[in-house]
This record gives sequence, structure tokens and C-alpha cells, in this order.
Amino acid sequence: MATNKKMILAIGAVVTVSLLTSCSSSENKMAEEVVARVETYQPGEVSGEGVFLSGVVSAEQSAVISTRMMGFVKKVYVKQGDKVRQGQLLIAINSDDLNAKKAQAQAMLMEAEAAAKNASRDYERFQKLYALKSVSDKELENVALNNTSMQAKVQMARQGLNEVRAMLAYTNITAPFSGVITQKMIEEGSTAAPGMPLFSLEQTDRLEVTASVPENYIQYIKVGDSVRVELKTLSRATMGIISELSPSSSMTGGQYAMKITIRPEKKDDIRTGMYVGIHLDQKIKGQSENKVLIDLASVVNRDQLTGVYVVSDNKQALLRWARLGKKVGDKVEVLSGLQPKDVVVRNADRKLHNGIKLVISNK
Repeated sequence: MATNKKMILAIGAVVTVSLLTSCSSSENKMAEEVVARVETYQPGEVSGEGVFLSGVVSAEQSAVISTRMMGFVKKVYVKQGDKVRQGQLLIAINSDDLNAKKAQAQAMLMEAEAAAKNASRDYERFQKLYALKSVSDKELENVALNNTSMQAKVQMARQGLNEVRAMLAYTNITAPFSGVITQKMIEEGSTAAPGMPLFSLEQTDRLEVTASVPENYIQYIKVGDSVRVELKTLSRATMGIISELSPSSSMTGGQYAMKITIRPEKKDDIRTGMYVGIHLDQKIKGQSENKVLIDLASVVNRDQLTGVYVVSDNKQALLRWARLGKKVGDKVEVLSGLQPKDVVVRNADRKLHNGIKLVISNK
């Protein structure tokens, strides 16, 4: 009897473990599955057929000003937001060592010029004596060579002085063109270093919009086309003209760089860095069948990126990064990242991640 009880207890333990393992396996399986409602998106028609792009306002001419010298910053004459004219002094860097080198170079030039002047006079005298047969060919040749050497030393001294003057130009830095100081990156008392950015300067009276054109639109756009630029922040629009269009997208992932020159009616309130919408009036013939629309609810935002979850062949969630276009009601156009007939997850009962198993629901 004792032995039978032990066997019954052992069998009960095995059954219990087996049941627990079965429950755990079932729970893990359920934890790995998410019920998802999906939709296969067919190409859709976009109302108001034409080209709509996004861009950003920038200055036609801008520069980051730096120096080639290392030194103590004595004085900063401008601040962020100041308007400056071409040639205006922006910053002064301590130049005592260069001033000493300049004085030394000037003294060396004076010495070389005096020696060259004396050598030139000697050469003239020896030429006269040579004509009178009073000096030999060798003596005249030596004097001529000395004169040439002294003239060369004068040139060396002048170039040395020019070098010091060129270096001094980097201690008193002036504006290369008229514009606005958009950023000041140095303070008085700091130490400037070669290549270190000091100021950012922009010519804000001449603005442009930079944008990227998808491959499927490039054939309908050309330089000189008029466009409408919608200033989202200011809730108004202005007109512009396409001034540049890159012929290649090999370095930009299928996007063609474009620049638009704008002629704002009130340029004072337009600032560089503003995001704009670009509307082109061209009708895109035969393009409606290539467009894909998805529900706004399907869009996933991760920091500055947007994407959607699609269903893979083995019914797993796969995050696809997508570039979105204009909104049409409760849908949004997908410019790149999706293909027609992709199965996109509209919503799910739990949070999704790459590789999670999906149970498709038609409800």
C-alpha cells in the first residue's frame, strides 16, 4: 500500500507539472500573439491633383565665420540678431605677437631694400668701369650676381611682411557680406582656436526654399516653373520660382534637391528655418494609379520618423519607415516606403513591435 501511494503521488506530480507546463506554454503563446485589424490598401485617387511638397526656408547666402589664429578674444562688436554691412568689424583677437612679427618683418624689409639699393649702385658703377676696361669680366659678373641676390632678398622680405599682414587679418575679423548675425558662438575673454566657429551670418533679404522632389514627380518639374509657397506658421502664401533642380539623386536616396527663389510680400516676418508647403500647378497625368493612401490612425511616430506596421508573409508585425505626403480627409498619402496591396495594421489590441505574431481579425 505504501508503494502504491508513492506511485499515485508521483503520477499526480507529473500530471500537475505537465498541466502547469501546458498552461505556461499556452500563456507564452498568447503573450506572443496580438489581435490586429488590418486593411489591404489599394492605390487611391488624391483630390486636387498636382504636386505638393514640403520644404524649409533658408538664406541664399550664408557663412560660418571662423579664424585661423589662436588667441585671446579682446572684443566682440556684434551680438545675435545684429544687422551688419560688408567689411564691418565683428571681433578682435589679441595680436601682440603678430604685431611684433610685423615690426620685425618691416625692419627686415628696410634692411633688404637698403642693401639692394647699394648693390644696384655698385652694379651701375662697375658697368661704367667695365666699359672703360678698368674691371675684368669676373668682377662685373660678381657684382651683377650680388645685385640680383639683393633684389631677391627684397622680394623675400616683402612676402614675409605680406604673410604677417594676412595672419593679422584673422585677428580683426570683418563681415564678408551684408546680412544678419544669426548665431554668436564666442564671448569676450574666451580663447579662439583655428577653425573654431565664431559667428553665423545670413543674407536674410534674399530667401529661398530648399526641398526634395520624389522620383515619380521629377519629370513634371523644371527650372523656371512658378510655385505657390504656403507659409504654415504665418498662415499665408507667396509665390516663388524654381531656380535650381539637381539632375541626380544618387547621393540623396532617390530624392532630387530643389531650390525655390521666393519674393515675399512681407519679408520681415519670414525667418530662415520655417517649414513651408510647396504647391505646383502641374497636373500629374497617369500618376493617380501609383498613389497609396492610408488611414492616419495607422501612422506610427518615433521621434522625428514616421512609419506603419505591415503584415509579413509569416504574419508577423514589421515596421516600415514611410515618407508621407498631403492629408486627404482622414487619410494621408504615402510617397515612399509602401507598395500598393501591402497589408497595413490599422490598429491592434496591444502595443506592437517588430517580429510579434499577429492574429488577423476582420471585426
